[in-house]
Amino acid sequence: MENKNTKGAQSTPGDQERAQQDKMIENNLAKIGRKILVMSGKGGVGKSTVASCLALMLSARGNKVGLLDVDLHGPSVPHLMGVQGGLEVPDDGMVRPYHFSDTLKIVSLEMVLGDKDTAVIWRGPLKISAIRQFISDIDWGVLDYLIVDSPPGTGDEPLTVAQTIPDAEAVIVTTPQEVSLADVRKSINFCLQVKMKIIGVVENMSGFICPECGKDISIFGRGGGSKMAAQMKVPFLGEIPVDIKMVDMGDKGELNSLLEKTDLEINGAYEEITTKIIG
Repeated sequence: MENKNTKGAQSTPGDQERAQQDKMIENNLAKIGRKILVMSGKGGVGKSTVASCLALMLSARGNKVGLLDVDLHGPSVPHLMGVQGGLEVPDDGMVRPYHFSDTLKIVSLEMVLGDKDTAVIWRGPLKISAIRQFISDIDWGVLDYLIVDSPPGTGDEPLTVAQTIPDAEAVIVTTPQEVSLADVRKSINFCLQVKMKIIGVVENMSGFICPECGKDISIFGRGGGSKMAAQMKVPFLGEIPVDIKMVDMGDKGELNSLLEKTDLEINGAYEEITTKIIG
């Protein structure tokens, strides 16, 4: 007679495949220093721009950086960064990230799909599987930082990152408006619930210097992010102003040229935030 106590404990091919993938994930993550999830409570706050700029700033300081875009339904990183190629598949069969520079590697679903206009109509299990494969099946090599650009909210993607990368840390992006701050509080509570360390909050689109008159205009308000961070008892990393030159760089896929614009106020803001993240 079959022992009922051992029946449920039998390993299936699916269990074995999952265990093998878990091992591959563990091996890859062991080669990566810090893993930083850039997230936001709502869309339209410039999260992907912040993630890309942080990756650029960190790599410009000589760090080996990976930029992983897990915003599966609306990947923005390839366009912002002007990515001109796909993932590399050499003769050894290992999939390697797109080498943006000597110190920066990029992976996005858009590189796999080919057609950037293809609609990704996936339910949770497919999205979870894709994110796990981005970490297990891609040879990231040795990295100092892995920056993960997550879609807005607290759904499958950030939860999968939190469960797959136990030591991930969060940078939460907001705008000064209350409608954005309310959703960021949910992101902070999400991090607390899944026990993810919060590096701090970034207030994006904070003020605008008029190029004609030089006047500082608070289009979306200012200071809401720092006040909210203080209320929630999490660090505040800094304010990033609106800059029309930055918008133009992103639209043209030339975000990397920010590193050359040392005279821009926005460059200094990113430098300060990057320093705080490193520290």
